[in-house]
Amino acid sequence: MTVDDRSLIGRAFTVLGAFDAGSPRLSQSEISRRTGLPLPTVHRLCGQLIVHRALERMDDGKYEIGVRLWELGALAPGAHGLRHVALPFLEDLYEATHENVQLVVREGVEALYLERLSAHTAVSVVGRAGGRLPLHASSGGLILLAHGGAELLDRVLDRGLESFTPQTITSEHVLRTKLDDIRRTGFVTCREHLNAGTLALAAPVRKGRGSVVAAVSIVVPVGHDPAPLVPALIAAARGISRRIDLAFLD
Repeated sequence: MTVDDRSLIGRAFTVLGAFDAGSPRLSQSEISRRTGLPLPTVHRLCGQLIVHRALERMDDGKYEIGVRLWELGALAPGAHGLRHVALPFLEDLYEATHENVQLVVREGVEALYLERLSAHTAVSVVGRAGGRLPLHASSGGLILLAHGGAELLDRVLDRGLESFTPQTITSEHVLRTKLDDIRRTGFVTCREHLNAGTLALAAPVRKGRGSVVAAVSIVVPVGHDPAPLVPALIAAARGISRRIDLAFLD
């Protein structure tokens, strides 16, 4: 592979990286602004990505992520294996609550939702399967941050603690205290940290001797009493942890 080939691949991934949960449909001009790539380069790359079904062009001229990327993503052994192991436990937890039940992993300094089960009557939330959120602002993200080490916390603090509601943690001192509480109690409760009117709880999924690889979360209306939910949540997280060890997931 030549340097030019590698550069082309890098630029193609830069174009794909312009899309996110908040902007799933973009024009070439918007892609150019988001990536800093010249418009002729974006035009050429979009054409090539369409050929390979990595992008799809809509009737209005804007682009969406293509089905081929979803097909390839489903082959990722770590995420696919974890989701497969966790799904029966998530389904049991959903049946007990009929609210939002989520499986979350860390991707860099963000929380990535591998799966979310919810009823049409469930309380509205920001997160969705395949979506990302800042670690400090979501229950699952806080679990992952609590067990991610000092370097990860420093990276999150360097990025700044964005506020989503008046209850979002935006103070370093408050965040450190919250993370200490998580490590002590084994779960977290967040009242309206990310969405007004919601109460979110999460617990860690562990592998092997205790490294945290994911989090299971429940999101219910803020008026719910969280106490009855905690035992079911922790049982689901521990059940997934045991199955991960049996499956020898990498």
